[in-house]
Amino acid sequence: MKRILKSAQPLIFWMLSSAFLATPALAQVSIIEQEAPVTARASYPHALEPIGSVREIYSGTLSPEMAVNTFRNIDRLFATRTVPRSLTPMPLPPAGEPLVNVSFQADGKAYDLIDYVSLNKISALLVLKEGRIKLELFRFGNSPRTRWMSMSVAKSITSTLVGAALKEGYIESLSDDVTEYVPALAGSAYDGVTIRDVLMMSSGVGWSEEYTNPESDRRRLLEAQISQEAGSAMDLMISLPRVAEPGTVNNYNTGETQVVAEVLRGAIDRPLATYLYERIWSKFGMEADANWWLESEDGIEIGGSGFSATLRDYGRFGLFLMNGGLAGGEAILPEGWIAEATTPKKLKDGTPLEYGYLWWTGTTPASREDGSYMAMGIHGQTLYVNPAAKVVVVAWGARPQPIKGLVIDDWVFCDAVAEALQGE
Repeated sequence: MKRILKSAQPLIFWMLSSAFLATPALAQVSIIEQEAPVTARASYPHALEPIGSVREIYSGTLSPEMAVNTFRNIDRLFATRTVPRSLTPMPLPPAGEPLVNVSFQADGKAYDLIDYVSLNKISALLVLKEGRIKLELFRFGNSPRTRWMSMSVAKSITSTLVGAALKEGYIESLSDDVTEYVPALAGSAYDGVTIRDVLMMSSGVGWSEEYTNPESDRRRLLEAQISQEAGSAMDLMISLPRVAEPGTVNNYNTGETQVVAEVLRGAIDRPLATYLYERIWSKFGMEADANWWLESEDGIEIGGSGFSATLRDYGRFGLFLMNGGLAGGEAILPEGWIAEATTPKKLKDGTPLEYGYLWWTGTTPASREDGSYMAMGIHGQTLYVNPAAKVVVVAWGARPQPIKGLVIDDWVFCDAVAEALQGE
């Protein structure tokens, strides 16, 4: 029999207690007990928690408990740069009627809201309808003050900054070669590759995106970051071979987003975190500081991962896009940018992609009809924007394995949320 929720969010909090953390802990390896600064201990509720290592994150060897601790403390794994909070936070008022249940079918099975949260190991969930909170839920000790890792959601943030740089003229065209902004790539397989190519992950440069394989290119990029040596990431990208002509093959490649980060840094001549604060974070009214991983101390931001923010501020970022990229009364993005960046693209031979400019495009009939798009990260991080329904959904996954453990398709769940909110 399906469960029916008869009251509002307090009951949801009770029913969504830390069930999966009650399981016996798995073996814990290389636990980091490092001391947090006094100011951090005083201001951040999770600063004293023991955490695992970044290699354990990508290898998928953290226990469920240690995964939660680590995912909300990733600023302790690498040097970071702060994106300061806005001096005038944008309110997110509660909706008059909260969302208390969502029922849907997936792969021939019936599910509801609690199934999604429990089976997909969701540690926090936010649903916004027209800028009002329909549902806000926290598990495993998380709270509105918790910052959670984004993983590849950061790619979509980086893409949005490219749009901002285009609007201000720092980048002339997406048809520009990346080497115009990153001279270090000249003479490598990135010769002749455009900014649009890397935004579509179609540079033609060879890459293996295997998170748990220590020999993969993705793990080599991680090791470059672990070295905390300036230029180590670009040294890796320079060494990669050309395997196809630019624009002809799509291959998911986190290294491409580091190239995008370098393009941005070369174009705007300031840190990405600073630019994010100036153009979006401060103007749209984000209420809390965010953090962004760096390649090295005081170095460049990691374009494809390592951004960490609060649940409501991820939601505000979704609202920024849903509202057309306006912030502080100013158009931050070029006219038509959001539609271009978040809709399916085509390779040079016409092959269609279910991918935009570092944004995932809808995979279900309902999401395609509504023009929905999503930023997605390993371990279960999602930011869903449905411009037709005026709905934003943010979900924090706490799955220890990078790409395993997904039970319910996030698109199907978000479609069901949008449907449940129709007419409200």
